[in-house]
Amino acid sequence: MRSRSHRITNRAAKSFLVPDRFKPPPIQAKGLTKTFGDRVLFENAALKVERGQLVALLGPSGAGKSTLLNCLEGIEPIDSGEIVVAGQSISSLTESELARLRSDQIGTVFQFFHLLPTLTVFENIELSLLLKHVPACDRQERVVELVNQLGISHRKGAFPSELSGGEMQRVAIARAIAHRPSVIFADEPTGNLDSKSGTEALEILTQLCSDIGAGMLMVTHSDAAASYCSVRYRLSDGTLEPAD
Repeated sequence: MRSRSHRITNRAAKSFLVPDRFKPPPIQAKGLTKTFGDRVLFENAALKVERGQLVALLGPSGAGKSTLLNCLEGIEPIDSGEIVVAGQSISSLTESELARLRSDQIGTVFQFFHLLPTLTVFENIELSLLLKHVPACDRQERVVELVNQLGISHRKGAFPSELSGGEMQRVAIARAIAHRPSVIFADEPTGNLDSKSGTEALEILTQLCSDIGAGMLMVTHSDAAASYCSVRYRLSDGTLEPAD
């Protein structure tokens, strides 16, 4: 699975500012409980994602993995517990403060890419930088470097409908990482890709997270994908516990 033929270069380390190692972990959560009707999705769950660490979240379909990811991102409320993102307890934030925290500290990669069909590759990647009001010259530099590093510079003027699945996921990864977040949430990032494209996507995610010091929490059904992660959790029957 760990082919290095598509590994991107270490030039990214020169162009991205590596976060201070003394900053708080991107994600700390404890005592999390979430119910849906009479069903307990998870109870008294705890997990932590350190900077530069890749963490896998495994479990059967319908166990609540994506719901847990949404709770950690502040998209869905928890019934009880505490979630701290980059040193900030999200329960103490207003809606606007929470939106700002997501914009600044979180990048998301989806199984079905979620690219905007009316925007080009370049514009899709640039979007997160526009939302953060990054100056035009800096946006240009960051996007150009990313498309070069990810091997899609020749596609920067193409629209999503003109791309292969592997190319679309590279664009989605570039968009998630462009604003240099503290943590990447990846929800089945290889689930809609063939084996070769999935391997390439994981290689890219692994190195980019290392380059900028971001942690990653990845929901996956794939043991091969989970092998890229140094820490693995399993969510099953309402219990979250280490998978090893």
